[in-house]
Amino acid sequence: MDFQNRAGSKPGAGALMSKSESNVARRERLRKLALETIDIENDPYFMRNHLGSYECKLCLTLHNNEGSYLAHTQGKKHQANLARRAALDAKESEASAPTKYSTQPKIKRNVVKIGRPGYKVTKIRDPQTRQFGLLFELTYPEVTDDTKPRHRFMSAYEQHVEAPNRQFQYLLFAAEPYETIAFKVQSREVDMRPGRFWSYWDRDTRKFTLQFFYRNPTRASGAAPHSVVPGFNDISAPTAALEGAAALSSGMFY
Repeated sequence: MDFQNRAGSKPGAGALMSKSESNVARRERLRKLALETIDIENDPYFMRNHLGSYECKLCLTLHNNEGSYLAHTQGKKHQANLARRAALDAKESEASAPTKYSTQPKIKRNVVKIGRPGYKVTKIRDPQTRQFGLLFELTYPEVTDDTKPRHRFMSAYEQHVEAPNRQFQYLLFAAEPYETIAFKVQSREVDMRPGRFWSYWDRDTRKFTLQFFYRNPTRASGAAPHSVVPGFNDISAPTAALEGAAALSSGMFY
């Protein structure tokens, strides 16, 4: 043990500092350190309130004088909040940063729409698997030779024409110069396996055909299969130009 340099060992030395005196000295050291590194007048989180005291807008703390606020800025709480705010600002700046494709000018396609294509919808059922399905036949006699109709499924929450109904979805067909049309069909899982879902474009007759089957609903063992799927007959006439549907040039069509 060092008996020579310990506090109070020298003749005439005072007593040890109390805990409160030590805290006052620590705050004074922190205030002097903060004055060297912080311009309190330009601190965005420093605020004088109407009561004459000071507030930290970042940590929502109240201080009686500037020294108390400056000592607070050197504490763990303020430094942690500064780091958290810097990380949040960096994340927001990355999210709002323009993508590499946004600088390229968008080419607007000026295509005069000539109306809706002819269509025919047939309800089908596989006698072996007892799956219900739909067969769509659309005719596009005025499309060019290098144009192939495309399609996509769209949920009820992507459009803004009708009130969203989770029991239905939309099947869209698009081919210029015709309007994009959408059929409102039942929102059930579609069987995407080969042979269950297929499409064909006949360039000679300008007819586009698409067929798909719904997956059979799961049922408890011993229960009788459904003779008719609930909601299977709820197929509406096509709606043209649904707001929220992707344009023909969008990659969301197939």
